[in-house]
Amino acid sequence: MSTDKITFLLNWEVAPYHIPVYLASQKGYFKEEGIDVAILEPSNPSDVTELIGSGKVDMGLKAMVHTLAAKARGYPVTSIGSLLDEPFTGICYLEGSGITSDFQSLKGKRIGYVGEFGKIQVDELTKHYGMTPDDYTAVRCGMNVAKYILEGQIDCGIGIECIQQVELEEALKKQGKDPNGAKMLRIDKLAELGCCCFCTILYIANDKFIAENPDKIKKFLKAVKKATDYMLANPKQAWAEYGNFKPNMQSELNTKKFSRCFAYFSDSLYNVHRDWRKVNNYGKRLEILPADYVPNYTNEYLSWPEPQEVSDPLKAQELMAKHQEECKTCGGYKRLVLSGI
Repeated sequence: MSTDKITFLLNWEVAPYHIPVYLASQKGYFKEEGIDVAILEPSNPSDVTELIGSGKVDMGLKAMVHTLAAKARGYPVTSIGSLLDEPFTGICYLEGSGITSDFQSLKGKRIGYVGEFGKIQVDELTKHYGMTPDDYTAVRCGMNVAKYILEGQIDCGIGIECIQQVELEEALKKQGKDPNGAKMLRIDKLAELGCCCFCTILYIANDKFIAENPDKIKKFLKAVKKATDYMLANPKQAWAEYGNFKPNMQSELNTKKFSRCFAYFSDSLYNVHRDWRKVNNYGKRLEILPADYVPNYTNEYLSWPEPQEVSDPLKAQELMAKHQEECKTCGGYKRLVLSGI
């Protein structure tokens, strides 16, 4: 049997930052565009690019470094837009664990990672800091890094500031402890990358599906752009509507995650050329991309003006770090204004 539904695979179980996709569905924006989208959840986040690349699923979400590596491994996928721009990514740990801001304090520790590229990143860092992969114990724990840390199964693990870091902070609060005891060694700083863009969450699609359905791609992006605009203009209302459809999103923990994700949402959906160049080079440094690799992204299906990229990305990240600290302390839904930077 055939179907006209577009199948769309999330990068993991439903999370606060998936809100634009669900709002586009629930508010009828997909229907307005004349498309029908089936939103799916994977049982394993590592399956996403394989399922989309093999054509079993049409579209989905994945981080930039995984999207690059997927195409290099023969899975024909391309990024058609950005959902979450440059969330701070790093090795999360708790104060008092024996880990400090010195990377070499990780020697002898159990480090959790989501999928194989997390381990590749840590292995490369050990070389950078005069260690070897034998100097730590790698533990694959999927998206449950915070849970494994809190249960004592690992000493630290790779996560993003607006999800796993928040989970650790809120757990400390419940224990009557200072949430600032949740720490992160940012990978972009450790690796001297100058950006956190390797974990930018992207809208990706199967290349054959793109070639055969360019109008559907445009309509999908137009619908999620409308949902993103609505969410950014009406965060409290949008979050309440999301919660009506996904009740578990209304927990205190998920609400806090949403407020911390809020500044990272891409308002334009455009792929940032500078970020793709940097992550492409980083992928070659990690030896997961060949020397002549060409980044697999396009902005041609976005029908609104492309914004100007910031001229000082390091300054922008410094401001974002301060902004997120304020958000952690004060809460609320606030965006960082980067005009003129």
